[in-house]
Amino acid sequence: MKQTWRWFGPDDTVKLPHVRQAGATGIVSALHHLNDGRAWPADEILKRKAEIEAAGLEWSVVESIVVHEDIKTRTGRYRELLDNYKASIRAVAAAGIKVVCYNFMAITDWTRTDLDYPMWHGGTALRFDMVEFCAYDVLVLKRRGAEAEHPPARIEAARQRLAGMSESQLAKLEQNLIGWVPAREFIFDRESFRRALDIYRDISLEGFRENLFAFLREIVPVAEEAGVRMAIHPDDPPFPIFGLPRVVSKAADARALIAAAKSLSNGITLCTGSYGANPDNDLVAMAGEFAPDIHFTHLRNVTKEGDFSFHEAEHLEGDTDMVRVVAALMAEERRRQAEGRADWQIPMRPDHGHAIVDDIGKKVNPGYSCIGRLKGLAELRGIMRTLESLPAESWPR
Repeated sequence: MKQTWRWFGPDDTVKLPHVRQAGATGIVSALHHLNDGRAWPADEILKRKAEIEAAGLEWSVVESIVVHEDIKTRTGRYRELLDNYKASIRAVAAAGIKVVCYNFMAITDWTRTDLDYPMWHGGTALRFDMVEFCAYDVLVLKRRGAEAEHPPARIEAARQRLAGMSESQLAKLEQNLIGWVPAREFIFDRESFRRALDIYRDISLEGFRENLFAFLREIVPVAEEAGVRMAIHPDDPPFPIFGLPRVVSKAADARALIAAAKSLSNGITLCTGSYGANPDNDLVAMAGEFAPDIHFTHLRNVTKEGDFSFHEAEHLEGDTDMVRVVAALMAEERRRQAEGRADWQIPMRPDHGHAIVDDIGKKVNPGYSCIGRLKGLAELRGIMRTLESLPAESWPR
C-alpha cells in the first residue's frame, strides 16, 4: 500500500522532513488557505506540489476540496460553488493528483468532546463522550428538539456531569465541539452555530441523501473525464449528532452511494476509525465487500465504550482487527495489479495518533502529532511487510 501522511501545509508543526523520517512517501494535503468554496488556482496547486516534491515526497491525495454548506443544502450560491468544485477537480488532475478525499457532513467535521483524553500509557488520545455531548446539546446549547433525541437516563447523567464541571471545563467542551476543527474555513460561536443548525431544520435524512446524490451526479462525470477517483470520507462520529442528518455512517450508506453513480470515479475512503465507532459496522466485512470501490484508507482504531462513547485506541488495538482489514486491502491491490491497472496501489495513512513522548504538551493539531502517527505507521508497515512475506492464500480472512 502507498504509505502517506496528512500534512496541513507550511504552518503545520510537523514538517515535511519529519514525514520522510517517518518512512512515508506520499503526502495528503489541501490548499487550506483557499478552502472556502473558491476554485483552486493552478499556480497555487503547482506551488504546493513543488514544495512537497522538493522534500522528496509526492502529493498523492487531496484531502479535501471542501464541499460548501450551500452545496450540501442546495441553497444560496450552490450552482456557482459546484462550478468552482468542478474547476478544482480539473486543476488538481492537471497537476497529476488523481485521488480526492472529501466528506458530506452537515456543518461539522470530525467531532470529539475531549482532545487530550489521558491514556493508560501516559499519553493522550481523542475521545467522544456521549454523556458530555448530551450535557452540551441539551443543557448548554439548548437545541430545540434535543431532549427527544436522548434517552432520559442519559440526560440525567448529563445533568450530574454538567453540575460537576467548572466554567473552564465547560468552555473547553464547547470549544472542542463547535469552535475548532483543523483546516476548517470558519469558526462557530454558540449563536452562529444555532443559526447554522436552523438551516438544516427542514432537511430530512432522505432529502440530505438526495442532495449528496445530486452532488455526485454533477461531480462524478467531471472526475471521470479528468481521471480522478473521488473517495468520500464517512461521518465522524458515524451516528446523528446535533439533530443533523448523517448519510455516510453505515455499510448500507456506502452501498447506496456507490449505486447512485456507478463509476470507478465514485468510491469511498475506508476510515476504519470512523466506520468502526458505529457498532453496526463490521470493518473486515466492509473491506472485503467494498474493496473495488476503496480509493483511499485512513487506518486507525477505536475502542467503543457503550452508549456511543468511544476513544481512539492504538492502531493495532481497539475493536477492529487491523491485520484482517489490511489483508483484504492488499488482496484487492493484487487483483488490480493482475488487471494491469497503473493505479493498483491504495494510498493509506495512519490517522489520529496519540500524543506521546516529546509531543506531550507541544502545540500540535490534535490527533496529528508526529510521534503517535509515526508509531502507528510503523505498526501498520509491520503488518504489510509480514503479509508480503507470506503466500496470499495464507493471509487471514
